[in-house]
Amino acid sequence: MKHPPPLLDQTRLRETLIAFLDHTMPTCGQIDYRLVGTGAALLHGVSLPAADIDILVRERQNVDAFGTALAAFRCLEAPAWLAQTQQYYGNYEVNGVEVGISTVEVASEADTIETFGRGPWEHFTLLTCGRYTVPTVTLELRLITELFRNRPDRYQPLIQFMQLHGCDL
Repeated sequence: MKHPPPLLDQTRLRETLIAFLDHTMPTCGQIDYRLVGTGAALLHGVSLPAADIDILVRERQNVDAFGTALAAFRCLEAPAWLAQTQQYYGNYEVNGVEVGISTVEVASEADTIETFGRGPWEHFTLLTCGRYTVPTVTLELRLITELFRNRPDRYQPLIQFMQLHGCDL
């Protein structure tokens, strides 16, 4: 997946998330989801490079349901199985920002991984975004992801933020 250059800041993230939720929550409000990726860090208040919003769901039918709810927006990639990454993934443009919705179908009981296993479903924070409460993966899981990917432009701001605001490692 090719990602655009970073273009999200706190304001644009919040505006886009609210537009996404305004369109999806009327029909998808019962679906368990998580905000993951750099967008999750931004919503927590961390200033770091971010270009898109990533939404994690448990089942393929949930990706399809979100996609149907986003019919008013441009579909960049129709939901499909991506064998290389073991995910069912759809990508949409909401107010000029890419919003990816996916499952990650890797069998694991680990609770230290941001996008599969128990981690995202057990280690999350409910953050306010407009009139919505967004289940957002914890910064600790984000940090593990960025350390593993060796992306200092992402993990250094996370570490600095956690030093100032505390963490649970």
